Amino acid sequence: MLEFMVGSSLAAAAGLNAWMPLLVLGLADRFLPAVQLPAAWSWLSSDVALWIVGLLLLLEIVADKIPAVDSINDVVQTLIRPAAGGVVFGAGSGAESLAVDDPATLVSDGGWIPIVLGIAIALGVHALKALSRPIVNAATAGIAAPLVSSVEDASALTLSVLALLAPLLGFLLLLTGVVAAVWGVRRARRRQRRRAAMSDGRPSHTAST
Repeated sequence: MLEFMVGSSLAAAAGLNAWMPLLVLGLADRFLPAVQLPAAWSWLSSDVALWIVGLLLLLEIVADKIPAVDSINDVVQTLIRPAAGGVVFGAGSGAESLAVDDPATLVSDGGWIPIVLGIAIALGVHALKALSRPIVNAATAGIAAPLVSSVEDASALTLSVLALLAPLLGFLLLLTGVVAAVWGVRRARRRQRRRAAMSDGRPSHTAST
């Protein structure tokens, strides 16, 4: 169960920012004795991987804070974020850390299972992010884009760190964030419909059934 929490939190972080959990995993494996990635994923802590992931992370952080560019970036990331989610779920769920006593239990029967789970989780979070950003930009004329993006980056970093050090807390944060995001998107869509109805000269309320 802990392995699932670790992998889910990392995959969700990848759905927000593809490179953040990859960099956190690589740095943790490189510098923290308590965290050791499985041999198949040890390349994440290599010099080349850390530099490339670091540069890509910087590019995404900048692009995601520019209105209109952020939506284009979300389209480009539609394949990258789920792929990163599969990688970090597979690597993180099998990592040896202070929080995971038996890291092999999840992947012993099928190495493809955590990768598929990671892809699915990251894709779901990415879809929620990609749907909500245009709504936020339209509602605030793009002013809120840098703030929302910064919150997402902070959330991705927090989820990645907690996944390794406090999996239960990270998983609870993930569930809370998903519920809040779904509620926020639904509320924003209702506001958009009311504005559209008012601009068309129609009543802003709907008849109760």
